[in-house]
Amino acid sequence: RRKGGARAGGFPGADVILPEFDTGAARRRVGIAPEGRAPMRAGTELFLGEGDSTPVGRITSGGFGPSVEAPVAMGYVVSQHAKPGTPLQLMVRGRAEPAEVVKLPFVPPGFHRG
Repeated sequence: RRKGGARAGGFPGADVILPEFDTGAARRRVGIAPEGRAPMRAGTELFLGEGDSTPVGRITSGGFGPSVEAPVAMGYVVSQHAKPGTPLQLMVRGRAEPAEVVKLPFVPPGFHRG
């Protein structure tokens, strides 16, 4: 994935990826920690506030994380809202549920290289 040289671009998606090196990606993958015990599923829209009508992202996968003993999810949000600690609202069955952007991975690796 290079901009210059003899083989500039030359890969599928180069017309989308190469400009993002200069401008940055429009959205980022983040970890999401919903408050409460209900797991969030794929397709759930993410908002900044309860009264906000414009979604800033969407959950791509979610479920209950047995290692953290809480629901966890991943999704894409607008890059400016991808910082860990950013509060979000998840729309579930017509009501807003609080959540927060968290750092990935949810559980730090615990292996030892020997």
